[in-house]
Amino acid sequence: MSFTGPSVGPGGRTARRALEFGRTYVVRPKGRHQATIVWLHGLGDNGSSWSQLLETLPLPNIKWICPTAPTQPISIFGGFPSTAWFNVGELSEDAPDDIEGLDAAAAHVANLLAAEPADIKLGVGGFSMGAATSLYSATCFTHGKYGNGNTYPANLSAVVGLSGWLPCSKTLKRKIEGNNEAAGRAESLPILLCHGKGDDVVPYKFGEKSSRALTSNGFKDMTFKSYNGLGHYTIPEEMEEVCAWLTSKLGLDGRST
Repeated sequence: MSFTGPSVGPGGRTARRALEFGRTYVVRPKGRHQATIVWLHGLGDNGSSWSQLLETLPLPNIKWICPTAPTQPISIFGGFPSTAWFNVGELSEDAPDDIEGLDAAAAHVANLLAAEPADIKLGVGGFSMGAATSLYSATCFTHGKYGNGNTYPANLSAVVGLSGWLPCSKTLKRKIEGNNEAAGRAESLPILLCHGKGDDVVPYKFGEKSSRALTSNGFKDMTFKSYNGLGHYTIPEEMEEVCAWLTSKLGLDGRST
């Protein structure tokens, strides 16, 4: 299920594009550093707004890294530039996936995590398009490769997606089936998906179908939470769920009040 369209150049060929990522905001742990999570914003946003929210959460053992996506022409906006992790076209399950953009975003996440100490647990999460990029990173981790075939280097311990969807869902089975290492990583990777039933931007059915696609392809530690009346935004109840889930799955010392 996709919400994407590729960058097409002269003669219909997919054009390679140079992406320049924006500013990265870091929220340092207030207690003992046990985990680092890269958190990805939605379309048109930046890392600052989410860093301010994440700083208020009672999770003293987590370091948050909040990058800003590149500004690039977006098909759904008629080519008008916006901050985006990859190009976005029609909202359709049959729309083509922007593999080049997804790979670049997932590689940026992996690079941000590469400098973390070896004993620190690593995760990725996000909202909307950021959630889609996080789930794509999860599939790269389980497969051991990006979509372009290059090795995926990060060792993920948790993935969170709010109000998002799973890119490249139709190729997921092929990436995992018959690959014991990939199947093992899929089975043990904790994933939390949350989606509002009143979402009018990324409809609830996309979150639900993403959850089913992951579960049916061997992601056994999959949690899907739905919220009645919630639109395309977050609420304290949802963030409370994220806090409790991360504390449990990452084995964090404890939450501050």
